[in-house]
Amino acid sequence: MNDLQTIFQRGTKYILFLLSLYVVGWGFTDYQTVFAGLILGTTLSLFNFWILVRKTRLFGEAVAQGQGTKGLGMVSRLATAILAVLLTVRFPEIFDLISVVIGLMTYYIVIMIDILLQFVLKRNNGEER
Repeated sequence: MNDLQTIFQRGTKYILFLLSLYVVGWGFTDYQTVFAGLILGTTLSLFNFWILVRKTRLFGEAVAQGQGTKGLGMVSRLATAILAVLLTVRFPEIFDLISVVIGLMTYYIVIMIDILLQFVLKRNNGEER
């Protein structure tokens, strides 16, 4: 589970960096609705990322102790996505729907890029053959 925590920490850094770029874009461009949507979606994406890591850790601990678990938080993550879409539909002058959906997918993209980057780095360092 230590690897999972490391991936979460690196992913959180990447997502916070993206959020800072989105805030700058929101503040200094004429595309406030697009960047507000990206900020909302990416923030909720980070929350979903945290839920997934937390539930996976709890699942691993329960399996190690021979106990059962309820699940990995899929309902919570879906509820978060529904909340984001409802906010976007309710306030279309503030949030852009497509940007919110792209923001919600951010942590999946970050995880894939991080895993690919770590694979390439390990391969170049000769750690993986």
